[in-house]
Amino acid sequence: MVFIADEVQTGFARTGAMFACEHEGIDPDLIVTAKGIAGGLPLSAVTGRAEIMDSPHVSGLGGTYGGNPVACAAALATIETIEADGLVDRARHIEQLMKDRLGRLQAEDDRIGDVRGRGAMIAVELVKSGTITPDAELTKALCAGAHAAGVIVLSCGTYGNVLRFLPPLTISDELLIEGLDVLELILRDL
Repeated sequence: MVFIADEVQTGFARTGAMFACEHEGIDPDLIVTAKGIAGGLPLSAVTGRAEIMDSPHVSGLGGTYGGNPVACAAALATIETIEADGLVDRARHIEQLMKDRLGRLQAEDDRIGDVRGRGAMIAVELVKSGTITPDAELTKALCAGAHAAGVIVLSCGTYGNVLRFLPPLTISDELLIEGLDVLELILRDL
């Protein structure tokens, strides 16, 4: 059996490790990557064990967009930047800052049902006050209020009641705190 790790969103330091599978001590046979690999340029990759990657016939792997030299150069520069700027550690710092702040807010507001995530990939689940019932309306209102105030917040989840935070790994603490201040003020007004 072949184990494939989908690291399209989670790869390249996003979760506080170079790849999310490292948190669980998993050594996958194949890793699928994209998004964070090339600093915004279109690139994806399948990386894996030699015995798997070498099994197709010569030129049996590839596609019409494969091997773009500009995107590949961007990927190398991205990896160098992650290492040189300590962005794996930065993601862990962002996690701690956000979870501390959002955890304090959760202790004060029972509409925050859960705060979870790893690294710079954090989610906040909103529920109806005093229950565990998902509150999609509150989530939608909070996202709209944040957008009007200049803070982009995405919603997700089966019930549309989860706020999804994916701040850049290069965001300053001051800017991140400013964004969290805006969210807190809007939530208090709702």
